[in-house]
Amino acid sequence: MGILLSWIILSLAVWLTAVILPGVHLRDFWSAFVVSALFGILNFFLGWIFFTLFTILTLGVALLLAFVTRWIINAIILKIVAALTNRLDIDGFGWALVAALVMSALGTAGQWLLLVAM
Repeated sequence: MGILLSWIILSLAVWLTAVILPGVHLRDFWSAFVVSALFGILNFFLGWIFFTLFTILTLGVALLLAFVTRWIINAIILKIVAALTNRLDIDGFGWALVAALVMSALGTAGQWLLLVAM
């Protein structure tokens, strides 16, 4: 049940991000569910690999700045998702960075509201 609720919250965050940001385009509302599923799967499988690589390549600085590192990794994964599907289009890496930040904020707020409601 928790995974399903997290997926719904992430889907709403993806949809709201596309509504708010002019550089992020979703084909339709239901595309947010596909994009969030792909994003979650890729983040699960690639996120830790990217984080480890960034930490090694920056000689540990990425570990000290974990929030910034995770933000950049999420933007990279968003661009990968956009390349894998025609349901999402992001105009550039700058928009991917902003979208990753907005999605994180909206997702965190959604998870917090869910905890408060329960």
